[in-house]
Amino acid sequence: MFNATLNDTLNLFLNSTIPGGPRGPPPWYQFPVCAVAPYGFIFYFGVKVFNLAVGTPCNVLVIWQIATRKSDASTSDIFFFNLAILDTYFCLMTPVDMVNRLLLDDSRIWYSQRFAYGIKDVAPLFLVCICLDRYVAVVHPVLFTGIRDNRIRIGISAVVWGLVLAHGLTKCTLGVMSVNEVFSAVILFAFAVMLFCNFSVIWVLRRSVAGKEEMHPVKKKAFKMVLIILGIIVANYLPPVALMPFVSYYSFVQFRCQISISVFSIMDLSCSIEPLLYITKMERGDGMCCGKRVPKKKPLDVKV
Repeated sequence: MFNATLNDTLNLFLNSTIPGGPRGPPPWYQFPVCAVAPYGFIFYFGVKVFNLAVGTPCNVLVIWQIATRKSDASTSDIFFFNLAILDTYFCLMTPVDMVNRLLLDDSRIWYSQRFAYGIKDVAPLFLVCICLDRYVAVVHPVLFTGIRDNRIRIGISAVVWGLVLAHGLTKCTLGVMSVNEVFSAVILFAFAVMLFCNFSVIWVLRRSVAGKEEMHPVKKKAFKMVLIILGIIVANYLPPVALMPFVSYYSFVQFRCQISISVFSIMDLSCSIEPLLYITKMERGDGMCCGKRVPKKKPLDVKV
């Protein structure tokens, strides 16, 4: 049943793109059969424009703030810095992506597009590093004291970049389906680890105030930040985890025109949400206002 429907759909796609077919090439959606369900592509291009307008300047601001900060830095800033670089590159690819999809359809440009999506696919590995860093800092503070050296985090970042570039080059040269299983495995792994780390941090922070009237301000701030990150993880990465394993049950139109394009668009929103989260934390925690550092009380605890 599914194979017959898929074959009919592919025949319709081929007939609609050849001269004399019922329709010419699609004006803006990827497949002519998606004309019956264009809303996923409307959402996709809306997210693209939003990331270019909001995500690009926010990520550049994060890079600048971390690079120019000389003290009072969090140990996770190295991972935020690398994630911001990756997201900036992905956001800057938006004009290339949109022009090629809408106008050119140049096979050579598709290589660069696949590379950009390949590195974005495994960007959650940097979020995993951030969550693990905070997990060790809160749950195993003694161990964390012995591994505060940033050279360790720089080494971990280098390893992650190696995996990211290898995945991007493989997807670029061999095609999307060549890394489909790898992408699914990375998302499932990242989602599971991030959930474990965040729930563990929440549990420890809640248990530390059991029987007390009020949580310590520093711990309260950390608790709120972890809850926000947990919300972002669920919102951005739960849809692919929940929907992608059932690919064989979807029709061609459902999967290619509605589900996959919408799921990847939701994941792409992380390019803007993540730097906005960091900027909010930076302005409240570091006393930044309109580019100037305002006086603040000396923190009682070290940053994690």
